[in-house]
Amino acid sequence: MEKFDLIATAAFGLEGVVSRELEWIGAENITTENGRVRFTGDMNMIAKANLWLRTADRVLILLAEGKTETFEDLFQLVSGIPFEEIMGADACFPFTGKSVKSVLFSVPDCQAIAKKAAVERMKKHYGLEWFPENGPRYKFEVSILNDIAMITLDTSGAGLHKRGYRKEAGKAPIKETLAAGMILVSRWKKDRALLDPFCGTGTIPIEAAMIAKNIAPGLRRGFDFESWPFVDKTIVEKVREEAEAAIDRDIKLHISGSDIDYFAVKQAMDNAAFMGLSRDIAFQKLDYRAQASSMKYGFIITNPPYGERLGDDREIRSIYRGMGEHFKLFPTWSFYVITSYDDFEKCFGRQADKKRKLYNGMLKCNLYQYFGPKPPRQTAPNAEAPEKA
Repeated sequence: MEKFDLIATAAFGLEGVVSRELEWIGAENITTENGRVRFTGDMNMIAKANLWLRTADRVLILLAEGKTETFEDLFQLVSGIPFEEIMGADACFPFTGKSVKSVLFSVPDCQAIAKKAAVERMKKHYGLEWFPENGPRYKFEVSILNDIAMITLDTSGAGLHKRGYRKEAGKAPIKETLAAGMILVSRWKKDRALLDPFCGTGTIPIEAAMIAKNIAPGLRRGFDFESWPFVDKTIVEKVREEAEAAIDRDIKLHISGSDIDYFAVKQAMDNAAFMGLSRDIAFQKLDYRAQASSMKYGFIITNPPYGERLGDDREIRSIYRGMGEHFKLFPTWSFYVITSYDDFEKCFGRQADKKRKLYNGMLKCNLYQYFGPKPPRQTAPNAEAPEKA
């Protein structure tokens, strides 16, 4: 089976997590760069990467790469790609682009040149002057950085953060890929409690339950590559069947989410139901200051309001001070809080044990990590805390 040079794109700060995920699914020749992870694999790997990667944005096939300082350089680079082996005469093949720190800075011009090169090559092969573009979609991208152009083909279609369960995003959403990244960074274990006191429409609890039950994030959606004629459909069917069989349907979880917004909580319940997780997550309308748990050891992983997203500065500071006070009732728990607010630690009243830069969309944030003690070996991780005398 043919091997491809592949790229998994990722938000800045999550490249290492994506790299580990690729190792888990058996990818080869993995190398990490800013905003992307390169690897190699066949069509089976393309299917697995799209179905299983929780923290990547897209899976791309690298078709060509080279120095391009003139439009002629770009035209020749794209002309060398065997488009006739990739798609038929009815294919829909749009070109998108981006350019950073390069001589060819005009993205529309670069897109036009690349499209023209592809059309000219297709004309020679098919003997046509015009292409209807009403067939399967092949989305190409011209990406130029420091005068090095990469021509890629998107296998995913809609971004991989679109699992299919979130019909309404809520007022201040967190991407599913980022939520999954926070959980994987935390090293939360499925036999431990997990609580999100600002759950919104439920993204963090749902992603946690999917990880714990080994549900492939792409299992309930489709991908562009599945419509391509040269793709063996039995490969995709087998990968999906294997993913269904891999689900742990018997595990008992202690995952909960709460929010003061009734409609957000109702949507969270609907989102969980879509993924078949209604029995695995307890959602409730509740102020974070009323949150409690009978579990002695657990994780609070949350995406609270922050200035650029919701509320004014005074309100945000009040929430963070309240979190710092209330979380003292969880002395043996670990806390993972993402926010763009620079004074979070000061308001929270405690310096983080570790910080990690992450991006929520275009917004630079920090993931503040507070490590709780590990449960003693003789104590079951979810043993109830002894009642006070």
